[in-house]
Amino acid sequence: MSSAQRLALCSACAFGFAISTNYTNHAPLATTLAGTFGFNLAAAGLLTTGIFLTHGAMQIPGGFLADRIGPKPVIAAAAILICLTNVAISFAASYQQLLFWKVFTGLGTGAGFVAGARYVATMFAGPRLHLAQGLYGGSLLLGSGFVIFAVPIVFSAFGWQSAFLASAILAAAAGALWLVTPHPPALAHKATPLGGMLSNPQLWLLGLAQMASFGLVIVVGVWVTTYLGKSFDLPLKTAGRIGSLVLLMGIATRPLGGTVVSRYGARPTLQVSLALNILACLLFGIGAGSLGRASAGVLLLGIGCGLPYAALFNRAAALYPARAGAAMGLVNMLGIIMILTAPPLIGQMVEWTGTFQSSFLALGAFTALVWIATFAIHHDDPHRSV
Repeated sequence: MSSAQRLALCSACAFGFAISTNYTNHAPLATTLAGTFGFNLAAAGLLTTGIFLTHGAMQIPGGFLADRIGPKPVIAAAAILICLTNVAISFAASYQQLLFWKVFTGLGTGAGFVAGARYVATMFAGPRLHLAQGLYGGSLLLGSGFVIFAVPIVFSAFGWQSAFLASAILAAAAGALWLVTPHPPALAHKATPLGGMLSNPQLWLLGLAQMASFGLVIVVGVWVTTYLGKSFDLPLKTAGRIGSLVLLMGIATRPLGGTVVSRYGARPTLQVSLALNILACLLFGIGAGSLGRASAGVLLLGIGCGLPYAALFNRAAALYPARAGAAMGLVNMLGIIMILTAPPLIGQMVEWTGTFQSSFLALGAFTALVWIATFAIHHDDPHRSV
């Protein structure tokens, strides 16, 4: 790997970390924000829905722009937007303002994420691409998992506003790093019909797998701290440390997934991963009386949701090399559908039942259906360069 590629990968990972802190920086503060602004857990779930609504909506447009003008300008604009919206959130005086600025933040995270994935796909090729894409994906889970661990600590010392100001500082620092990041090679743009890409069932199957991996881990990550605290009477800091593992494990398992897919191919990697996710959801569903079973579920989900990342995005890029950004954006947009709908539904189910059991069992049933669907994914050559 050349020095330019190392700097490119470091910059992409730093930006991925900064983006993803915004996915879950509000989650450990759900109870505090609800008490401060007077809303319930279902409304707290809508904060996650809000950011991922626009995050998902920007996947195809952001990928299209990254394909057309290159990923660096898209990343720079995204960093500025994320920084400004987090400053605005820290000055919010009502739930409506919190939700509004969360929705606005998603415009930056959505375009920035897919531009970062496109940048990696442009700077690397062959088996090295799988590892590089996995490392970029690992940085995303590092950021979203780290804040679940860190926000309770920062909140105790400085108040809830500090969590969002910290995210603003990270976005500004990551954006500044891109001033010295190498420019990618010129993109060979071809007039691949967008309609044909959108109707490709293989991309839709990859999107379903994204729902049951990235979508699932974000949904669980939003509620895992509250789940552990309510089910086992754990202090917020302790629940945050355990719950953060569900995302932090992706630091290792996403790069590991890049190695696995380069050896075995996309379909076997996805099927093994989803099987682990099904088992994890079952352990959460039946683990209300056992912290050990619930902790085992955290570990299995961290592995199962991390391994598929490189397989999904590099497979999408391989299907449409000239439209790699838009193809990856479509896969991620479909995965985000789960994040848009599940958090408030889970919050409402907990309000009705008083436990998380039925929610986790429903997530496991959905993942089982996706696992069955993966048998329709075409076999690929794991040793082929993409």
